[in-house]
Amino acid sequence: MLSVSGLTCARGGVPVLSDVCFSVAPGEVLILRGPNGIGKTTLLRSLAGLQPLLEGAVDYPEDQGAYASHADGIKAALTVTENLKFWADVHGTAWVSPTLPEVLAAFDLTDLQDRLGGTLSAGQKRRLGLARLAVIGRKVLFLDEPTVSLDGFSVKRFADWLRDQHLANGGCAVIATHIDLGLEAPELDLTPFKSAPDSGGGSDQAFL
Repeated sequence: MLSVSGLTCARGGVPVLSDVCFSVAPGEVLILRGPNGIGKTTLLRSLAGLQPLLEGAVDYPEDQGAYASHADGIKAALTVTENLKFWADVHGTAWVSPTLPEVLAAFDLTDLQDRLGGTLSAGQKRRLGLARLAVIGRKVLFLDEPTVSLDGFSVKRFADWLRDQHLANGGCAVIATHIDLGLEAPELDLTPFKSAPDSGGGSDQAFL
């Protein structure tokens, strides 16, 4: 479903990772590992098409990729339900599957469905932000530290949804995380792909 070959990506115009190659099949997760600053976020953004590649190729079904960062994407003036409906409408999924009650239950949001987004705690906002992934209908997920602000119970709920719903229905995911999600998944250490200090680059992409 996802194939990456010879990928070189940059931060601030300077190459950070070179010649990255891997593939992820339907129903599989790949966990990205490496120290802070190695380029995990840069790689995920590049895979999602949010910044240009310097070299290489990324292949997955058109309009099936979605990137989720540390930002929750919550609209403070909308309720939990209205936030989810907003994202479903943006992506044209219109609650075909799964249903709203199923999504709310999966992310422990049922009792919060009428609460305004701006009144939620950090952990509740994070759960709502992750619940977006269940309504947008995208098969290939690029997730950057998805469990930030979550307690152990909520981490497990997210991992259960990912395994039992997203992966079980033919989706896949690439996840940068330092947390053990309890998933049976291969890991890719990015350290060997770190670009050499003299690998070139420029300042034309200073904000990417």
